[in-house]
Amino acid sequence: MRSAPHLFNEDARLASLAEYDLLSGTDDVDLDQIVQLAARLFDVPIALVSLVERDTQTFKARVGIDVCGTDRHISFCAHAIAQDDVFVIPDALLDIRFADNPLVTGDPGIRFYAGIPLRSPTGHALGSLCIIDRRPRNGLSVGERTNLHTLARIVVDRMEMRRLSVASAVSQSRFENIAATSPDGIICADQHGRITFWNAGCERLFGFGAGEALGTSLDIIVPERMRGGHGSGLHRVAAGGTPRLVGTTVELDALGRDGSEFPIELSLSMWRERGAASFGAIIRDISERRANETRLFNLAHLDSLTDLPNRTVLLSRAAECAEAAEPFAILIVDLDGFKNVNDTLGHTAGDLVLRQVARRLLDCVGSTDTVARLGGDEFAILMPGRSTQDVVGSEADCLIATIRKPFVVDGQLVHVGASIGIAFGSADGVHAEDLLSAADLAMYQAKGEGRNCRRFYGAPLREAAISRRAFEGELRRAIDESEFELFYQPQVCISDGILLGVEALLRWRHPEHGLLTPDRFLSTIETGLLASEVGQWVMETACRDAVEIRRRVPDLVMGVHLFGAQFRTGDLAEDVGDVLRRTGLPAAGLELEITENIVLRHDDTMLAPLRALRKIGVGVAFDDFGTGFASLSLLKRYPLTRLKVDRSFVRDICDDCVDAAIVNALVYLATSLGVEVIAEGVETKAQSDLLRATGCHVAQGYLYGRPMPLSKLMDLVATKPLWAA
Repeated sequence: MRSAPHLFNEDARLASLAEYDLLSGTDDVDLDQIVQLAARLFDVPIALVSLVERDTQTFKARVGIDVCGTDRHISFCAHAIAQDDVFVIPDALLDIRFADNPLVTGDPGIRFYAGIPLRSPTGHALGSLCIIDRRPRNGLSVGERTNLHTLARIVVDRMEMRRLSVASAVSQSRFENIAATSPDGIICADQHGRITFWNAGCERLFGFGAGEALGTSLDIIVPERMRGGHGSGLHRVAAGGTPRLVGTTVELDALGRDGSEFPIELSLSMWRERGAASFGAIIRDISERRANETRLFNLAHLDSLTDLPNRTVLLSRAAECAEAAEPFAILIVDLDGFKNVNDTLGHTAGDLVLRQVARRLLDCVGSTDTVARLGGDEFAILMPGRSTQDVVGSEADCLIATIRKPFVVDGQLVHVGASIGIAFGSADGVHAEDLLSAADLAMYQAKGEGRNCRRFYGAPLREAAISRRAFEGELRRAIDESEFELFYQPQVCISDGILLGVEALLRWRHPEHGLLTPDRFLSTIETGLLASEVGQWVMETACRDAVEIRRRVPDLVMGVHLFGAQFRTGDLAEDVGDVLRRTGLPAAGLELEITENIVLRHDDTMLAPLRALRKIGVGVAFDDFGTGFASLSLLKRYPLTRLKVDRSFVRDICDDCVDAAIVNALVYLATSLGVEVIAEGVETKAQSDLLRATGCHVAQGYLYGRPMPLSKLMDLVATKPLWAA
């Protein structure tokens, strides 16, 4: 926590405050109505008129708080009076000056603060009018700033009436407090505030040469708003008064010759020469230290690209709502089509779009809502006080419509969309992480159902999540206890029934639930921490088994699915190469299968390793093609050797002219690109014949064989040379 700063003109400021006699019990200035109006106008629980004294702040008027004042060193208002305009803290927990302030961590639990200095006609800041919320907010709008200025003028006018009615005046005194951190400047002054010594360090700090500084007033290094009062303080000490800052180290802003202000640390000392007081100070520039402190603090709490709160902050605020038993909603917002922006216009343009998206999201939500960036093109929004799907659904529709409007980047129109998943506190989970995961599942459902839409977390997704969590703890055991197995499904030439390859399919022989198919556990693996390890085991086992099968079927190709996690390390090409060398499988005997979901999530990290593997002869197949949202441009960009026509198109190919047309188009497209085609899910002779007529020459499905263990496959290979139906 940084203590509230003292000002250069602190003594003069306090003398000016004394002229109003506002701290006695006899004044007749009533400001209660104004703070009540401020609380209603800004919809905040706390509003104050604070008078800042040397060591304390006193609340002249207050609403929403019981105490009458606090120590100055923890005061927000003491920071506000050092400003020229409104001082705003959107979230005190994200501000290095206040994150561990007892007024933040304890009662009254300040999160949002906005205060405007109350200045006398002479320009001295006497205190502030401030508004406080126990929730973080997104700052103040232009209109809200104007309203706060208007209320502050009313407060000052009433205070001025009090000053004019005070019969006696208190003599003013000013004393200089300077603060900074780089100990390379030494300055001395006499009791009149005239500079008597000015070293080279001061020249570097302030820009004035010794010839310019000597004999002049200390005002030359004091910002304009703080000038004029240090002389009185020096005279007071010279006359035997108590030195308040001598022997201490303080911080404040100083003024350079070029008009720039910068923070300094000042250590002040005093001595007497020939009966007269002299003063000296060691001054250090602390700009770099302050900047580093702020940078590190922001890195821990804010997204560096958009300046939005990060995931940690979002989870913390969600946990606060949950602890307070307050209804709230969490929205996951994922951009649709953003990858194309990076691909076509570059990442700089993509960054500009993300910043504009952040601004649009902030403009759409309420002042107490939290907009956070989770990473990439994914954002999250916490909406306190929301408990119904109608309300949140309407707000989500507004967000989608706002993001759908075109962005202008370097003179070009850019279009993106948004898929939104929504979860509600307590109804969809207890812990913030669980709710974020629930909203994430709903978001992926929105993507899977057409994009540019919103979906709520519901029972089916919850059941899937429960199932996933149930398996997460068992996956480690499954690996260690060798519970995973590979089954193989034949891939056959339609025309002559020759076995061309097999697809490796993962099975889990669960000790309690028996043999589990991938639909029961694969999504859990893909989203967990063990995906890369399981993927490596599958690769190693399938390649080793392929070598055995190829002793009977020399040219057989083994198809192996890849997990997205296998691309994250950037070592996929090396890992596959190592497996091929260890097992002795030729590169041409391996075909790696990728899906559209993997491409859409890991496109940036996939091209290089796949191209390297294709270069040595490994095949690359696009699985389930046509069922998702991947662009046709992927067929050009990726080093594909085969397209796999999804079973959903094959199932009704004999009865549905649309499915037949789609299959025919996919086969024609692949053939034109020089890519092979294989149809999945072939179960009847009629389907096989129709596929062959379209030009598709390879198929797999129950017509040719169900997935089977290696031992059964080897028995069939020995007794069944042809696999034709």
